[in-house]
Amino acid sequence: MAHIAYIGVGSNIGDKLSNCKKGVITLAERQKTKIKKWSRFYQTEPVDYKDQDWFINAVVKIETDMDALQLIKEIKSIERAAGRTDITVKFGPRILDMDILLFDDIVVNSEGLIIPHPRLHQRRFVLKPICDLDPSIVHPVLNQEMRCLLAALDEDGQRIIEYQCDF
Repeated sequence: MAHIAYIGVGSNIGDKLSNCKKGVITLAERQKTKIKKWSRFYQTEPVDYKDQDWFINAVVKIETDMDALQLIKEIKSIERAAGRTDITVKFGPRILDMDILLFDDIVVNSEGLIIPHPRLHQRRFVLKPICDLDPSIVHPVLNQEMRCLLAALDEDGQRIIEYQCDF
């Protein structure tokens, strides 16, 4: 059975854009996953832990035959293969960060996985790219469209700039 998932991808170490692209392309090359659509890429100001480089972020819509638990295992494997290690600073620098933001319209709250992503509605660097893909997606817990969640955000500390790249 095919599922639709939205995956957030980000990096602020090394070749940030390449890290993001390679992470998603690697996922698509693995088990039964197709990239349906990419958002634009954005340079984004760090949130929470400020003493680090800006990130490159995007969101990708995928179609996959994996269930949500299989998908998160694949994502964690890809992050490790890219060189990601256990984070010593919460919200600190990352060579590759991939998160399941939405998976169909399900809600999961388990030890290893929370869907929708618990901070999705608070993060401009996630909401803006999701709105590139489909601003009318409804958050399955808050029951609000992504465009409304984005419009409700404060401007403070969440600057994002479209990243010009050929992709």
